[in-house]
Parts: sequence; structure tokens; C-alpha cells
Amino acid sequence: MKQEYFVLVLAHSLRGRLRRVHIPHSAVYAVLGLALLGCFSAFGFIASYGRMVLKVANYNNLKSEVDNLRSRYQNLQKVVNETNTQMASLQLYAKEVSVAYGIKQRLEGPTDVAAEGKLVPSFAESLADFNYLRSAQVLALSSRRVGRFGPAVKSLPSLWPVEGRLLSGFAIRTDPFSGEGAFHKGVDIGAPTGTPVHCAADGIVVTAQPVSGGYGRLIVIDHGGGVQTYYAHLSKILVYTGQEVHRGDMVGLVGSTGRTTAPHLHYEVRVGGAPMNPYRYLANAGVYRQAPKDLPF
Repeated sequence: MKQEYFVLVLAHSLRGRLRRVHIPHSAVYAVLGLALLGCFSAFGFIASYGRMVLKVANYNNLKSEVDNLRSRYQNLQKVVNETNTQMASLQLYAKEVSVAYGIKQRLEGPTDVAAEGKLVPSFAESLADFNYLRSAQVLALSSRRVGRFGPAVKSLPSLWPVEGRLLSGFAIRTDPFSGEGAFHKGVDIGAPTGTPVHCAADGIVVTAQPVSGGYGRLIVIDHGGGVQTYYAHLSKILVYTGQEVHRGDMVGLVGSTGRTTAPHLHYEVRVGGAPMNPYRYLANAGVYRQAPKDLPF
């Protein structure tokens, strides 16, 4: 039995000679099958590559979301820690004032809250006690004495550390680097680089070196009684650890070291390690003025 085949006729363009090529059906079917198999293989490869690209894109999106969530968690943890620090400082002052003025609060009534009874103090009484504690706190600070350095007025911060403009206060603010809410533990006083920084009260220098955490070149002065002042972002430190300084002494120069965007002094007041609002000390504080030199005649 003869094998069926296709006839392919080829003609020469110059000589006009015809040539017949016999192609068996099986060869044509084999070529078509291989071509169809190649198309399926190419389609499978393209689909597999597309799925891989989609998975990589989803992985990158998930990684970005995880990084954002981790950053937000760290910021929230930082805010919680700062809030705990504020609460600890308020508890410290409440305890000091309670001891100093004999204030005692207690809850009267039955042990079962669901039972009938009167809660003492009431909301109005608690608000009045809070206002009293706030006013008594200022009196306690102004009347405190530290025997090592003499009268309390010299050992409590009572001087603007640098002559400049108040840029940022003691409060929750937007961090200039992360854009998230953050608690500012002190005040920022703007001044040109090299502006003299003066000690706010008598004390002993306990830190005078560059530190981590964004402070840059930092000076910490202990004034006794748990009171310390911080002077950060300095361009130059003019004192050494263990040195005794007095109110108005020049301790450094304004700069922009550490985590900062412009030259300024970051100034903190801490009591018992807890940050306090420096504004209560700066509100009625003077600015250091150098006495004029005597005339030569």
C-alpha cells in the first residue's frame, strides 16, 4: 500500500524549472504536533513566570506593611513609655507634697463597689485637691533647700541657659524625622551656632561628653535634691565631669550635634529622673548678662 503524501511544487525564478517535493502526511502531523506542544510549553512558562511575579509583588507589599506596623508599634511603645514617665513624675510630686503638707486621701464606704455607699473624695473634691496640689507643688519647689550649695534659689534652675527664642515646648509634638507623634521632654531654644550656654543653677557636672540617643554633645548638671538640668546639641563642651559650676557660668556653645535639624539648645529639667516642664522655671527666670568691664581710667 502506497503511503499518502503532500506534493510541494517549487519553481526556479530564472530557469523556470519545476521541482516536486513529496512530504508524507505523518511528517506534517509530527511537525504540527511539535508546534502545538511548543505553544503549550511556552504558555505554561509564561503563566508560571506571571504567578512568580505576582507572588514577589505580594511579598514586597506584605513586607512593607510589616515594616510600617513595626514602626508604628515602636512609636506607640515610645509614647507609652513617655506617658509612664510623666505619670511617675506626677506621682513623685503628689507624694512629696502629701508628705510636706500632710495631705491624706482615703476611700470611705463599703468594700463592695456594687453596694450602696459614698465614694470620698467626690469628683469636685478631687478636682479641688488637684488644683491645690498643683499650687502647693510650686510652693514646695520654691521653699526647698539644698545644704551643699546654699540657698535653694541658687540650686534650683532660675536662669535662661541661652539667650534665644523658644522654638518647641514641653509637650506631645510631631517628630521632625519620623512624622509621628512623640513626647518632647524639654524645650528647644533657638540660637546661632557658637552662642554661649550658661549654667542655670549651682551644681556638679555629672556628664560632659557626646552621647547616643539624639542628644549629641550633652552636659548634665546635678543641683542636689534630685534636680538635674540637661544641655544638648552643643557644638563645644567647656566643662568636665566632676567640675563644680555656679549659676551663670558658661558651660558650652550652641550647636546642632545629634538628632537635630538646625542649631539650637535642647534644655531639660529632671526631678528624681522624671522630666519636668522647664517653663515653670523659665517663666520668671532672668537672662545672663555679662557685667561691663571697668574703664581703664
